[in-house]
Amino acid sequence: MEWPGVLAIMIGLLLVLMGVGTPVAIAFFATNIACIFLFMGGSAAITQMVANFAEAVSIYALTPVPLFLIMGSLFFRSGLGENVFRAIDICIGNLRARLAYLTVLSGAVFASLSGSSLANTGMMGSTMVPAMLGRGYKPHMAFGPVLGAGSLAVIIPPSALAVLLGSLAQIDVGALLIAGALPGLLLTAMFVGLIFTQAHIDPGAAPQYAVERHTLRQKLVALLVNVVPMSVIVFLVVGTIILGIASPTESAALGCLGVAGLMVAYRRFSWSLIWRSLDDAMKVTGMTFLVIAASTTFAQVLAFSGASNGFVQWLLAFGASPMMLLALMLFAILVLGMFMDQLSMMLITLPIFLPIASSLGFDPVWFGLLLLLSYEIGFTTPPFGLLLFVMIGVAPRGTTLGTVARAALPYVCCTLALIALIAAFPQIALLLPQWK
Repeated sequence: MEWPGVLAIMIGLLLVLMGVGTPVAIAFFATNIACIFLFMGGSAAITQMVANFAEAVSIYALTPVPLFLIMGSLFFRSGLGENVFRAIDICIGNLRARLAYLTVLSGAVFASLSGSSLANTGMMGSTMVPAMLGRGYKPHMAFGPVLGAGSLAVIIPPSALAVLLGSLAQIDVGALLIAGALPGLLLTAMFVGLIFTQAHIDPGAAPQYAVERHTLRQKLVALLVNVVPMSVIVFLVVGTIILGIASPTESAALGCLGVAGLMVAYRRFSWSLIWRSLDDAMKVTGMTFLVIAASTTFAQVLAFSGASNGFVQWLLAFGASPMMLLALMLFAILVLGMFMDQLSMMLITLPIFLPIASSLGFDPVWFGLLLLLSYEIGFTTPPFGLLLFVMIGVAPRGTTLGTVARAALPYVCCTLALIALIAAFPQIALLLPQWK
């Protein structure tokens, strides 16, 4: 069979299975088995697929994933996140839309300590949305900042999704992690600018209200007691990688140790909390590794059948510029993001896009970060953006998907603008990795 038919069957079958509600891992397994019998010779290839499972999930570069999940769970379950939130609240002052600013700034700090978009959105949504709506904020000013803050965890290190992308694409995981730091701060600044603009255009969207005044001494004490110690975690995770002291796996372990140390210092440590955090990480890691194991064979079938190489050669034959081909790849991810989760998108697109990027001579870290930002947008695009449903879960009864999606749209536009900036000026992504 020619490669277009192979590609159509494999992608089509996978999308159909996901579309009827089949779990992602089962959809990949079923597609693999069907296509192995069609294109790879049957039972012998099934045996090879089973043999690949252990190799697929025993990659050393994947070990930071459960460690980052443990670190984030410990951070939120121990209440350390609430301490950081209160300290930033004290320092914000009496600004119009102060709760929206507080949400984005706290979300950026939490992103550097948890690496989980869903956890960030869930915590910020349950805490801030009722407070903002109670103060008379319009829905777009209440929901939008929470969704924006949640998405920051995808690129601000530590990011579990970045570790997965780096491992699957064979990109330097440490370089990819720290490449997201500067763009993450830039995106945070863009979100702050967006809130300022929205509040300036429509002051009634975020009414100003009297808040308790705090002295400079009180603000400094709040920062020193609740925020500055968290910078130790950031250094242990990001700083040690930049300085070449630790690998991503070692830095993730240091981060877990640092959070545990802070729990002891703040008298929040308990073995039951440790157990619940391990349980959280085990569930997510098990699901993730099962999907990775299944997707490895999917990529092998694409390569064995010639579909990957055929598609690459067909695309390059058009003679389009590298930037045009990059735009087409990112656009395909944005479309897929409307219908499936980030891991599924990653596992479907990487086997096809990586050979194209290699043929065009793209820097792997730069290309990986652009992919990561594109996957991030999928978190907040309807009809199946995961963060939209998390937001609906914590929003008042009667909140519709359309309301939440419209609130997220300006933040999606900010991320698209950042993608364009990084595509035009690669040093935004490559500056910090060059120091590694």
